[in-house]
Parts: sequence; structure tokens; C-alpha cells
Amino acid sequence: MTNDVFLAASDRLVYFIFFPAMLFWKIGGADPGAGIPWRLCLAVAGAVVIVYVISTAAMRPAGITAFQAGSFSQSCYRFNTYIGVAIVINAMDETGVRLFGILIGFLIPLINVLAVSTLIWFSGQPISGRRRLIVTLKALVSNPLIVACLTGLLYAQTLNRFPLFIDNTLRLMSLVTLPLALMSIGGALTFANLRGYLKPSLVGAVIKLVALPVVGYGMLAWLQVAGPALQTAMLFFALPTSTAIYVLSSQLGSDTALASAAIVVSTVLSFFSLSAVMILFF
Repeated sequence: MTNDVFLAASDRLVYFIFFPAMLFWKIGGADPGAGIPWRLCLAVAGAVVIVYVISTAAMRPAGITAFQAGSFSQSCYRFNTYIGVAIVINAMDETGVRLFGILIGFLIPLINVLAVSTLIWFSGQPISGRRRLIVTLKALVSNPLIVACLTGLLYAQTLNRFPLFIDNTLRLMSLVTLPLALMSIGGALTFANLRGYLKPSLVGAVIKLVALPVVGYGMLAWLQVAGPALQTAMLFFALPTSTAIYVLSSQLGSDTALASAAIVVSTVLSFFSLSAVMILFF
């Protein structure tokens, strides 16, 4: 059995140590000749931006208040990294894990810029451009997943091979990542905040789990992305929203109760979106 103290410590270990170590190991030891899949990155980034615009346009019809806008917007395009890596590890080979890691490193900066901008824009507070820039840069520089992806790419292009003892150490750390991540996901689910927030949570989940995969597939087809890159991207599009929306909403004054409800609804309904992707693309 677990408790809140264990889950909090486990979540920090996964986020700051084990998950970054796994990404660094997977990306740093990959074939340096593979390069960065720019068409994949551009297709996914383009889809995220389009859905961001859709979510902003949907706020008024959905009855989203200015206080709820930041939480709602994030629920439409942020992704749960833990669930993503759990599925990619089990459904794909090393290529899929590497591609997913690169997507994380490429998209997290973009998503943080969109999220922080929306939260500040709808906050009604006179926040200066300098303050906005500081908050955004702090969110990016302090993100261990971005650091792991960038250092992994640099290592792959320079040294590439890990010494045996380092390789074994990183391998063992990677094995710990998935079980602890899944426990963190389960511990974060609570249905206490659904009352009063079901409608906006459902609207956000539909945009995230239906509109994003549809728009994303169109972008992938347009840029002629195929094979493992297509599979990785479609899994990414079908992921539920991230638990990080609660943290950022709390820091920048948006509706944390809506954020909690959106996380639960999106996570539960992602069973159907992920199942559809697995059936259609694998």
C-alpha cells in the first residue's frame, strides 16, 4: 500500500532522476547517424499550435471563465509523459523510445510558452513582458526532461558509446522508471473534484483526445511522415493531459479544481483514444 508521502517522494524521484536518466541513456546511446527527425517534429508542433488555437476559440462557447482559461487551455494540448513512455517502451523498440524522447525535448519548450502565455493573458494581472519571459525561461531551464534530451543528443553526436559500468547503471535506473511512474499516475487520480467541472473537463478531453489526433494525422500525412515516426506521433497525440497542468495553474492563478478534474477525465477517456491508435496504426 502507498500513502501521500510515498507518492510525493516517488514522483520527485521519477521526474528529477530516473526518467531523465532513462531519456539520456536511450538518446545518448542511439545511432548518431539517425539525426533529428525534423518533419516529425514540425508536424507534431504544427498540430499542437492548431489545437491551441481551437481550444482558445472554444472557450466562450464552452462557458469557460477567465479564471478557468489557463487550466482549460493546458488540458487540450499538454501530454502525460509517464503514460507515454510506458506505452512506447512496451509497444515499440529502441527507435520509438528515441523518437519519443526527441519529441519531448522539442515540444516541452513550445508547450510551456503556450501555457504560460495563456495563463498570464487571462489572469487579468498587469504582468510585464519581462516577468512573462522570466517565468517561461525558468520553466524551461529547470525542466530535467529537456536537459536530459538535449544532453543525450549532444552525447550521441560526440561520444555515443557508454562505458560498461555507466551503461549498466543507467539501464538499472531505467528499469525503475516505469513501475514508479505508473504508481504516480494511479496516485494522482481522484474523482473528488469532478462535481461542477464535468462539462469543461469533457470539452477539453474531446479536443485533446479527438481533435488533436485528427489534426495531427493530417499534419503527418501532409509532411509525409511514416513508419515508426508516424506510430510514435499518433501515440503522442492520443495521450491524456499532463498532471503538470495543476502545478502551473496553481503557480499562475488559474482554476486548480478544474485542472484536477480535467486530469482525471482525460486519463480515463484516453483508454479509448490509445486503444484506437494501437488498433489502427500497429
